Amino acid sequence: MSTVAAGLAAALGTAVVTALVALVVPRRGRAVVSGGGTALTGVAAVVAGLAAIRGAGDGLAGSVGRGWSLELPGLLPLSGMGLVVDPLGGVFIGVVGAVAVSAGVYAVGYTRRGVDSSRTVSMMLPLFVASMLLVPAAAGIGAFLVCWEFMAVTSLLLVLAEHRRGEQVASAGRWYAVMTHLGFVAILLALVVLGSLTGDGFAQIREQAGQVPTPLSGLVFVLLLVGFGSKAGIVPLHAWLPRAHPEAPSHVSALMSAAMVTMGVYGIARFGLDLLHGGARWWWLLVLVAGGLSAIYGILQAAMSSDVKRLLGFSTTENMGLVLVGVGAAGLFAEAGDGVLAGLAMTAALLHVINHAAFKTVLFEAAGSVLHATGTRDLDALGGLRARMPATTLLFGVGAFAGSALPLGPAFVSEWLLLQALVHGFTVGGVATAIVMPVAVAAVALTAGLAVATFVKAFGVGFLARPRSAAAAGAHEGPIAMSVGMGLAAVGCVGLGVAPVLVLPAVGAVSASLFGSRVPVSAEPLLVGLDGFTGALSPLLVAAVVLGAILATAGLVRMLLARRARVRTRLWDCGAGPLSSRMEYTATSFAEPLQRVFDNVIQPEHDVEVTHHRESRYLVEAVNYRLWVADRVEHRLYGPILRGARWWARAGAWVATGSVHRYLGYGFVSVCLLFVVLVVVSW
Repeated sequence: MSTVAAGLAAALGTAVVTALVALVVPRRGRAVVSGGGTALTGVAAVVAGLAAIRGAGDGLAGSVGRGWSLELPGLLPLSGMGLVVDPLGGVFIGVVGAVAVSAGVYAVGYTRRGVDSSRTVSMMLPLFVASMLLVPAAAGIGAFLVCWEFMAVTSLLLVLAEHRRGEQVASAGRWYAVMTHLGFVAILLALVVLGSLTGDGFAQIREQAGQVPTPLSGLVFVLLLVGFGSKAGIVPLHAWLPRAHPEAPSHVSALMSAAMVTMGVYGIARFGLDLLHGGARWWWLLVLVAGGLSAIYGILQAAMSSDVKRLLGFSTTENMGLVLVGVGAAGLFAEAGDGVLAGLAMTAALLHVINHAAFKTVLFEAAGSVLHATGTRDLDALGGLRARMPATTLLFGVGAFAGSALPLGPAFVSEWLLLQALVHGFTVGGVATAIVMPVAVAAVALTAGLAVATFVKAFGVGFLARPRSAAAAGAHEGPIAMSVGMGLAAVGCVGLGVAPVLVLPAVGAVSASLFGSRVPVSAEPLLVGLDGFTGALSPLLVAAVVLGAILATAGLVRMLLARRARVRTRLWDCGAGPLSSRMEYTATSFAEPLQRVFDNVIQPEHDVEVTHHRESRYLVEAVNYRLWVADRVEHRLYGPILRGARWWARAGAWVATGSVHRYLGYGFVSVCLLFVVLVVVSW
């Protein structure tokens, strides 16, 4: 038995056994069983993913689509169940496994602290991870659809885990259920059309994709982009994401945001680049534009948000947008015949998938730790957590720095590679490409700057200064298991930021195998270089220089201060007395300058309420100012749709009165109309 087979079998077997045991163990031990089993599932999945990635070899053609395979013809009717784990699928299996390790350990402490740990929820956690492992391993249309729906159902049940907490959880569940199943319908329609022309197996599709008529292949790709884009949370199909992620338990939010949304990226890459062999140029222009718009809109909404988990949810939309910019650019370059440049763009996209999984896991888990300790997600009501929750503060800071695309952070490396691919893509022929590439570079640069402002706000307002509420003043660290889970993800962030050469060659080989080209990056112990292009980066040397500068500055300051006598005195406060929490920046006030710059895009809503003294209308007792940044895309697009659905429901109630006579009349009219249609057609 190969390492891939052993790892995947161990992961799936552990998940099933964990789910069964969670049904029978007492409530007290359920958290350990569910979380521990999920972590072990993740370990086995990481082993399987790494073994599959190794199959990419030197990045030569032929490794994608080939690897460990298994046929179970009697498991599903008609199509059977086929599994294939190739290098591309191995990347996503490894990502899911790594996130599951951290989330499983974190869940042991999280579910012991009052969060719903019912049998259903405890059973669904490992099954959710198993479903995400099966999606990249499915080797046929029938198997893929079953695994995709399994992932949707298990994740929906986990989103509703805390449904007793409030109506907003039920509302988030409804939005998620509707959006994910509309996406599933789009995928189903696309694969039914594709399967009717090529066959069920992915190998058959790969061989016969060239025989699919161009208009039909374009229709199939658009439907797939809608379905997979909905799962990835791209605009305008993102409406479920900032609702469902905040309301789910925090370890589930980490699994959804760091692992599940990447299944949408996998679907686009698998079907568009692999099975359909790239297709037309306009496919990838559409992907690139959708990714760029999602990145900008997502980070703008995140920068305005004061709910920390909603902020992180919109950040996921931003990062998946950046990934799709890389995927779209890779498709464009491949269609133009430049396989090496396409491999470079795809390497940036896959590396960003891995980096995003690392820092988004630690951020969502740290947000859950804060929610546990304070009972609130509102940044305006937090502050002062540095002294009360030092471990969580440090780990959130690591995640925030990692997600800010600054040097030493993992996102910096992947976005640098993405920018290199886009800049070198200026020479690729075509008017559309010449227009889109500079705009894409500007979009990536803009999102990087806004990401820094967003995470500075989240960390500075939420953890530093003075507490702005009694809950923040009384905060405390959670169980040690929660800190360990966050710590595992934080270690991944540091490793990917300082030593990306540990994963970059393998990711480059997987990307190159998609396009049959040489590996586009060269990774030496101290240097990340581009093969065939100008550009090099040494994260380890940058880390050494930064660390040396910090130590030198600290030593110099210490030497200067040692020569002077220390005098304790009160800080200058402009004569206003001791500073209080009311004098600090809130999340809303911090974002206000950005809000003014992008006022026409986000269109914030203001509400000012003035309360006067009873004795005189000229004397103001209090002024309440509220600012709400609504999701304009959601309001403009989904508002009319929801109003139309309500009107249709009322019309249906008027038609369905319960009268048997009316129903018989409906039947009579329908039969008469059918006869008229048959006469006209036969004439």
